[in-house]
Amino acid sequence: MKNYEVTFIVDPVLSGDEIKATAQTYVDHLTKVGCTIVHVDEMGLQQLAYPINKRTSGVYYCIEFSSETGELIGNLELSLYRDERVMRFLTVSLDKFGVKYNKDKREGKIGSVKKKEKKASKSARPQEKERAPKSEAPVKEAPVKAEAPAKVEAPVAEAPKAEEEE
Repeated sequence: MKNYEVTFIVDPVLSGDEIKATAQTYVDHLTKVGCTIVHVDEMGLQQLAYPINKRTSGVYYCIEFSSETGELIGNLELSLYRDERVMRFLTVSLDKFGVKYNKDKREGKIGSVKKKEKKASKSARPQEKERAPKSEAPVKEAPVKAEAPAKVEAPVAEAPKAEEEE
């Protein structure tokens, strides 16, 4: 069995019943052809990255299904392309990692954010002074140089005065 996923954006101007009927049309189309529907995900109304048909939002649907052959993909995409209610669509063939990812996402293992618990006391935290950087070598102190003795000026010998000529 080959696994596929088709994601499409439905025009948000339609009523809620028409939007659900559009998604149900493609679910029925896939089951009629002989596919097994694994999961239908209604992602809801979301903002678009760029305007499509002068719309800035759309209702996203994702249908994950499996089929013996991929021959039905051409007919499915043709019907999505001709449908005026569908703004964009994307059909993807899933490998074993994609199937596992989707399964884990449905089970809640992926995508949920768990907050870390904060410790109640500050004493449980290591002190800043006690922490030593692991990647840096310990800093060695430079040897202290002895101070140079103060300069002592030697007395300057006065030059002998030239005797005045008479």
